[in-house]
Amino acid sequence: MGAQASEWPRVRVAALLLQDDKVVVVRHRSSGNSYHLLPGGGVDYRETLESALLREVLEETGFVARIGELLYINDTIDPNGPRHVINITFSAEIVGGAITNAPIDENVEAVELVTREALLGLDLRPPMAAEILEALSGSNTPGYLGPLFTAGR
Repeated sequence: MGAQASEWPRVRVAALLLQDDKVVVVRHRSSGNSYHLLPGGGVDYRETLESALLREVLEETGFVARIGELLYINDTIDPNGPRHVINITFSAEIVGGAITNAPIDENVEAVELVTREALLGLDLRPPMAAEILEALSGSNTPGYLGPLFTAGR
């Protein structure tokens, strides 16, 4: 589901998953725009980050995951609206399941496996393809990336 307008930031967790050396992304549609996200979603009240991420990965992709290290934290703040999301991205490993053709989230159009090179050409939100490639190469330093925002196209 898309982030709801609120006076409080929404917390979203995401997983950097690989299958067959390809990055798992979900193609998402919202407000007439199609773009890509790492699998994940909102953290519910009294839900741990890990529980939320495992649930969201399963709902969106069909994969059962094991959460790894914290990779990045960033803000997504719409300069023209009330939306503020705090994104927390973890590495993760697929330990079961299979890609679903029927994601539970109605905004997810498809689960896709993309090469590292193709990641740079996607409308990835938040726009952190370069940082994801650093994480995959092992040369990243986990930390806060600051505010990252992509306006709808």
